[in-house]
Amino acid sequence: MRFLEVDGLGQVSRVGLGTWQFGSREWGYGAGYASGGARDIVRRALELGVTLFDTAEVYGFGKSERILGTALGDDRDSVLVASKILPVAPFPAVVRHRERASAHRLGLDRIPLYQVHQPNPVVPDSVTMKGMRRLLADGRIGAVGVSNYSLARWRKADAALGRPVVSNQVAFSLAQPGPLTDLVPFAERENRMVMAYSPLAQGLLGGRYSVDNRPGGIRATNPLFGPENLRRVEPLLDTLRAVAAAHDAQPAQVALAWLLGLPRVVVIPGASSVEQLEFNVAAADLDLDAESRAALTAAATAFSPQSATRTLLDRVRSKLRVQPGSDGRPGS
Repeated sequence: MRFLEVDGLGQVSRVGLGTWQFGSREWGYGAGYASGGARDIVRRALELGVTLFDTAEVYGFGKSERILGTALGDDRDSVLVASKILPVAPFPAVVRHRERASAHRLGLDRIPLYQVHQPNPVVPDSVTMKGMRRLLADGRIGAVGVSNYSLARWRKADAALGRPVVSNQVAFSLAQPGPLTDLVPFAERENRMVMAYSPLAQGLLGGRYSVDNRPGGIRATNPLFGPENLRRVEPLLDTLRAVAAAHDAQPAQVALAWLLGLPRVVVIPGASSVEQLEFNVAAADLDLDAESRAALTAAATAFSPQSATRTLLDRVRSKLRVQPGSDGRPGS
């Protein structure tokens, strides 16, 4: 395992474990998963040197935090547990109350990394960060992070906290390479951390889905898996497969290795089995040559997915079996 040194957090494993799926109905996990599969995944992660475990109060409406805390057992105080507050009415007293609730579910006296789950469009960070400052002063949390923040908003959060907001958790993958242009350079320059969630784009970068083999379940609602985007992503997937073949690896491992080759980036893929966890962790030992990295970056930046709105309109037309006419209006 490789590690990243982060102020306020110490050494962070470059591959962490995302636990969105723990206790989540949409991923098909029943009650028995908590004491079986989830526990086995967490215990194996510890054996493999994973120290970063990410969760949130909203994941499974608290179930993810409970499952993770129970699975970590006596090791919960020796790893980096990161949780998140959904910033609904994030006034200082509310922030403190919600942190205590998360800590209780996790079985912790102190949450090492406490993150704002997303920017509140109405309440400024100057309000939210007052509560975070109090939590830091009281020793209830070790450091503050944010999630889904633009660079400009990250800087505002810094100013509101009065000290560095050490991390920003964002959707980041070869299929969504936007953070390359601003967040990664900022993190490198300021000694921060970018946490890449959905680093495999919900399995798109595994290379097995296509227009003729689309996924079902929750993935079917993701615009990336619409027919048009599955056509557009083929050049990227072809490059991914070629690099994987040259490195005797699988496309998903190459996709993770590409992220891990960037400065100040850690990945937090989920895992539905011990085998999938082991597969993900193995990517930390995969070194990509400069030519392969350049080819992947070029393919990633060239991928231009169709917008979610357009994808939805296409789905509606498909269901209605209506084809647009030459004048742009629905044909007969």
